[in-house]
Amino acid sequence: MGLREELDKLYIAYNDRKFVHPDPLEFLYRYDDIKDREVAGLIASSLAYGRVIQILNSVSLILDEMSPSPYFFIMESSRNAIYDSFKNFKHRFTTGDELCRFLAGIKDVLSKYGTLNNCFLEGFATNNKEVAGNHDKEYRKKPGGFTLSSKKIIKDRSGSGTTIPAILSFAEKLNVFSKEKCNSLIPSCSGNSAFKRLNLYLRWMVRRDNVDPGGWVNIPASRLIIPLDTHMYRISVKLGLTRRRQADIKTALEITEALKNFDIDDPVKYDFALTRICMNKLEEVLLKKIF
Repeated sequence: MGLREELDKLYIAYNDRKFVHPDPLEFLYRYDDIKDREVAGLIASSLAYGRVIQILNSVSLILDEMSPSPYFFIMESSRNAIYDSFKNFKHRFTTGDELCRFLAGIKDVLSKYGTLNNCFLEGFATNNKEVAGNHDKEYRKKPGGFTLSSKKIIKDRSGSGTTIPAILSFAEKLNVFSKEKCNSLIPSCSGNSAFKRLNLYLRWMVRRDNVDPGGWVNIPASRLIIPLDTHMYRISVKLGLTRRRQADIKTALEITEALKNFDIDDPVKYDFALTRICMNKLEEVLLKKIF
């Protein structure tokens, strides 16, 4: 059986919430209101580094404190109140002080834009050519800034662009409103980061099926980028989706482009199933079926 058929079978088989745990995505199912879900999703995805049990414990601690509504907790709490709630928080490299700046930054973003979706959309355009060009010039001018100046990186094969410029803009706004950089929670705009956690957040918020709850509007699933972690990188190499040796943004884009051969409108839909195959150490079973 061919790769397309196997990928589609995997998607159908794993498109079920019973396969989600343990994953920070599960916290988003608590919230029917998109204002709560987008805040919870940003917190959960930003803390999605390290051992999964530690991630779940850290996210649970924060969201339990914010219960029943993360949105209203943030909007009705002063910076001092946020600090009092989380000053002793610790998650690997993330301190209570950094988390408090991050949450206060979210509050200020919400105060200005109304929703995180609106904030992201300011850096996003249906046709990304102008946005991509502006960001490309801006970051090439900065020493050590974003280095992906090639149009092949900024645009996808349809010429309509990727979400990279909007991701950079969104991360920059979060840092600005946080008053100081939140290095462990918000990706740097320099270097070749794969922006895994923000791409994961976008998958959760933009796509809508039995696993990804969605809720954001005006961002096509076709513009999403694979959230590239070690599991996705390993299986992508074995499937021939990339030959690159670095798990960076160029590789994430190359894998995404390869997956568009199987679903041009929603290439990232295969991410959840493929990572679950790796986590359950079933890659070889899949490879035997294909090759």
